Formats: sequence, structure tokens, C-alpha cells
Amino acid sequence: MNPVKEKIIRNACQRYANNKSRLIDILWEIQDHLHGIDSEAMTQIAQLTGTFRVEVEGVVSFYAFFSSSPKGKIVIRLCDDIVDRLAGLHHLLAICRTVLGIQPGETTTDGRFTLETTPCIGMCDQAPAALINDTVFPSLTPAKLGGLLSELQQGKSPESLVSNFGDGNNGHAAIKSSVNNNIRLTGPILLSEHLAEAGLKQALNMSPAAVRGLIENSKLRGRGGAGYPIGKKLNTAAKTVASHRYVICNADEGEPGTFKDRVLLTEKADCLIEGLTIAAYAIGAKDGILYLRAEYRYLHQYLNEVLDKRRQHNLLGNDISGSGFSFDLRIQLGAGAYICGEESALISSCEGRRGEPTNRPPFPAETGYMGYPTVVNNVETLCNLPPIVANGDAWFRHFGTQESTGTKLLSISGDCLRPGVYEVEFGIKLQEVLELAGAEDTAAVQVGGASGTMINRDQFNRRISFEDMPTAGAIISFSSQRNILDIADYYLHFFIEESCGYCTPCRVGNVFMKKALDKIRHGQGDPADIRYLKELGKTIIATSRCGLGHTSPNPVLSTISHFPLVYAALVKDHNDGLKAGFSIQEALDEARRIAKRRSLIYDPTYED
Repeated sequence: MNPVKEKIIRNACQRYANNKSRLIDILWEIQDHLHGIDSEAMTQIAQLTGTFRVEVEGVVSFYAFFSSSPKGKIVIRLCDDIVDRLAGLHHLLAICRTVLGIQPGETTTDGRFTLETTPCIGMCDQAPAALINDTVFPSLTPAKLGGLLSELQQGKSPESLVSNFGDGNNGHAAIKSSVNNNIRLTGPILLSEHLAEAGLKQALNMSPAAVRGLIENSKLRGRGGAGYPIGKKLNTAAKTVASHRYVICNADEGEPGTFKDRVLLTEKADCLIEGLTIAAYAIGAKDGILYLRAEYRYLHQYLNEVLDKRRQHNLLGNDISGSGFSFDLRIQLGAGAYICGEESALISSCEGRRGEPTNRPPFPAETGYMGYPTVVNNVETLCNLPPIVANGDAWFRHFGTQESTGTKLLSISGDCLRPGVYEVEFGIKLQEVLELAGAEDTAAVQVGGASGTMINRDQFNRRISFEDMPTAGAIISFSSQRNILDIADYYLHFFIEESCGYCTPCRVGNVFMKKALDKIRHGQGDPADIRYLKELGKTIIATSRCGLGHTSPNPVLSTISHFPLVYAALVKDHNDGLKAGFSIQEALDEARRIAKRRSLIYDPTYED
């Protein structure tokens, strides 16, 4: 092996004490230096970390940001979210093809540039957008991208091309990003000013049980979509007999259309770490992890600086504020896998493994990270803890509804005049939300991102709440000019690409659903295809292992339910008994391939 390459690999492993549970961090360092992790590197990593080469290869192949073959020194990742597609992604692809002479998935012959498309990078409020290495370029136009590519070809680095910084902390010396927060509406809890560390100070003057009781009485529910009561989760972890406990922040905001956690990470990082510390105190955890999605790597240095500053001020580390309670955490950088938003898959990733979900029960609050009780919550949920503890449970219950207390951050994008982040009280009508965002010609709304539900105008008076219309936060508006079935098709494609592949219903069923939907979209469907989609969707939901499979049929099932006339216009009965759209040539393709010859009778292109 090349001595330089060997030294890079050895140093990366040694930096993490040759610990295989830190394999993701090791791979990141090697990928950064070598632009790929080849077979030779995998073998050496396995030897140094005391694992098997096949395990290393399994991790490399699982995550989108790792590669077993060399990528270019500059990797251009164009966001392929549905919002970016509608905002002009195809024009950006055309510019890249013209200027670089390559297609997505290819690298230039000189090894300088690699072009890729990637799912949502958390910038739907400023689409179309791209990641160039770790630098985000939002609100792109063909002309702007063409200029960037020209300067990159001249040898300039991506980060040097950021000339204007976004608002708030986006201009911080550790961030220096052109991303904008686009905070359109502030509320009383998350996007307002609270006395710094008041919640932590109050918590440390209470018993852990009292803190858990206060949070339970506030009726705070998880903001990731499922709405599980946080007090109940904390009590389970605290009461499970164990020598260690952990808290993990899920900052793997990968749901297409969601970007509100990005804003909290940028503007409310101290509040987030304060919330993590309160949760740790409530269950008796001494260690924690902030799992940061790879697409938000541009925030990594800044977040580490926040942690260091808190350690310097005795707000993190040993004997916090002289209370006798010790707690610290590290940042775990993800590597591009939507499934890692599911808490058990996220834990697997934190342990240096493929981000595959595990069977439940046991639940993470009982058996999680390294087999110990682990509380996993997302950024928004944890940011609620400091104001709740500081102001009391009754104060918090004053906002929202009886079953959905507090406020909700909404990420609004799509066909609207004012995309961005809105803090609203639970119970607000969707129609009011659309009016706030300037969505004037809305025919359909995707509530909850890809895994959510698409609703029609008849349902715009429904309320954002756990008891009526729950959502993790994504609200995507589509005007009457958009094709509903094209949108559903995109989401199905997304789920097919992001499935971990573990269970057959999700791995295979979604492919079958897409084929049936394609048939309808091309005018070749009949009523039996709609019945087939309904039954197949129900089967996938009932038999899949994790949340991805439980929700992947939603884009199709909800559009069938809420937009029946769209489907009715494309399907028709065939009383002649012939199959719609049947092509004997396509039917014979497989036989031709196996026999390695053509058919004299049925092949019109056959020449003797």
C-alpha cells in the first residue's frame, strides 16, 4: 500500500482509539483525504479496528456520502427534492452537463469534479439548491451556477465563493454561509427570547423525578411526528435498571420539505444543548450524542464551538454549575441515509454500523445505545425543555390545545410567496397557515413531508394538531398547475431509493406500487390497478419493519383517497378482455434475453 495512504488510514483509526463503534468518524476522515474508501483501505481499517472487512464494506456501501471508488476533489450535489424539481432543477443539470461534460453519477476525466443528485438537503425554502463539498449554495439560477462552475474550474475552493452571508448566525465566523433562516413568524416558546440557562438552573435545583414530573404535566409530545409523550419516555429510561444511560439528539432532519431544525441548530444551539442537559439530568445520563446529518456539516464547527464555550462556562462537563451532576456529549456526523431519522437506525449509526432499524420491543428507552436505556428526541422537542422547566407546566399548557400543548414549528415551501419557518400554536387551521405563507392558488398540500398525507381543498379547514392533522413540520403547497400523480411518483421513487432493504414488503412492495402507478400515469390503467394499489399499500404498512415502510404508501393512498377524479380520468374499463397497455414486445424481452435470440414471428425488426 502507498505509505501516504497507509498513514492516513492509520492516523484516522488511532484518532478514535481504533474503536469500531466510531467507524463512521474514521470513514469520514479517510473519505475527506482520499476521496474514496477502496478495498485495500477497507482491509486495513478492519485490521486496525478489530472487525471484519465485510462489515466495513457494508457501512461504506450503506451511506450515500461514502464511496468505494474515488470521487472528484469537488463533489457537486444538486438537490433532487420535489420542490427543487419544480423550481428548475432540470435547468441546473443542463448547465452542469454543458460546463463539466458529465452526467449525474460521473466524474470528469481529470478527477476534479463529480456530479450527483441527492434527496432533500434541508433548503426547500430557498430552492433550487446545491451542496458543493460541504458548502451550501441556495437559490440558484442557471447563470449563477454557471458562474460558480467557471470559478471552480479556475481553481477556487467552494467556500471561497460565498460572497454574501445569510441572516442571523449564518454570518458567524464558524459558519459563513449564504443560507437564510427565513423565519417568517415567531411565537412565544421556541423563536422568542428566554433567559439563558434559566431552565437548567431551575432543573438542577429540583430532583430528577420532579423534573420528569413537570415535563410529564406539561403534556409535551415529541415533535418528530409520532407525538409520543416525552415525560413517559423519560420515566421509562430513568426507571429501567442500568449502570449507564444516554440521551441523543436526532438532528438528522431528512424528511423532504422539512428545514425548521436547521434554523434551530443555527440560532438556538445553546437552547438545544441546555435541553439535552436537562433531559440527561432527568434520567441520570452522563453522556450524550448530537447526531448531525451530513447535509448540515457546514454547521459542525459552529456547534463544536458552542459545546466548547459551554464547557468553559461550566454548563457542560464535570460538576455542572457546582451541582454535582456531570454530563457531556459529542457530535456524531451522519453520512447520508434518510432511514437514520428513525431512532433505532440512528442508534445503529451512532454505534458505527449500517443505519438499519432494529426490532421493537425493546424500545430504545429500555435498550438503546450500546444496550443501555437511551432517550432519543429531535431538535425541536429538546428546545422545548428549557422554557418549560423555567416557566412551569401550566404556562406551557396555556398554548395550543388540550391534547396538543405548546407551539409547532412549520417548514412551509412549494408554491407560495413566503416560504420559511413559522411558529404557530397547535390548533391553527391549515387555511390560516396557507394565508400566512401567501399560498394563493393552492390545490393540494403535502402535510408531513414524503411520509405524510396529501390533502385537497375540502380539508384546508383541518387543524394542525395531534388529534386532527399531525405533522413533523413540513407543509408543501402545490398550485392547480401541478400534476398530483407526478408528485406521488416522486415520493415513491424517494422511498425506493432510501429503503434500507431489510424487509421484503418495503424493498419490493414499493417498487410494485411505483410500477402500477406508472401504468396509470401513462393512461394504461384500469380500476383493478387502483384496487391493487390500495391492497398492496395496506400490506406494506402492516408488514414492514419500521416507520419508512409504515408510511411509504401514503403518497399514493392519500392521493387515491383525496383526489379520486385525477385517477378516474386516467383509468378505464376494458370490456374486450384485453390488458390495457399490453405490449407483446416487452413481454418477450425476458425470453429473448434468456434464449439469446430473436423471434421470427413476433419481432418486426427481425432480418433474416
